[in-house]
Amino acid sequence: MVTSKVLHVMYDDDSKLLDAASKLVAQGIHINDVYSPFPVHGIDPVIGIKRTRLAIVSFMFAMTGTSLALLGLWYFMISDWPMNIGGKPSFSLWENIPAFVPVIFEFSVLCAAHGMALTYLLRNGTLPGMPATNPDPRTTDNMFVIEMLDSENEMSAEELEAAASKTSPFEMSTKQYEA
Repeated sequence: MVTSKVLHVMYDDDSKLLDAASKLVAQGIHINDVYSPFPVHGIDPVIGIKRTRLAIVSFMFAMTGTSLALLGLWYFMISDWPMNIGGKPSFSLWENIPAFVPVIFEFSVLCAAHGMALTYLLRNGTLPGMPATNPDPRTTDNMFVIEMLDSENEMSAEELEAAASKTSPFEMSTKQYEA
């Protein structure tokens, strides 16, 4: 087991966090993660986080919903129990599509929303009952934290702390962890 140090630098404003992250990355320091009570726009490219493929996953959930809605409407309204409602022909799904568009759209949105909620919870590890992984409980209220590991940087923990102290943080803490 290798013992390393993790440095948590806390800020009380999102603009201070963004400025500090920019300054630290410009010095060649690798930022492991950022914790904040709300999304800080523009922080992802600064700390090197790539765009996610969640939009593709959402589209796949929506297409699954569309397919299930079409299959269900065909089965319920054409195959299983055809009914003549308002003179609409009941022998072809294709002729009834205009009447079914709202149902198809809403079911697509339902599947995309529920699928993305579950995907989000699974991907972030925030399912009900799971322990929190944020370094400080104040990051869910009003504080912002930059996390840096000395094992991922060429600097020692003391040099990282000196560089971070120049960004006027609210608070700093260093902890040991086993890598």
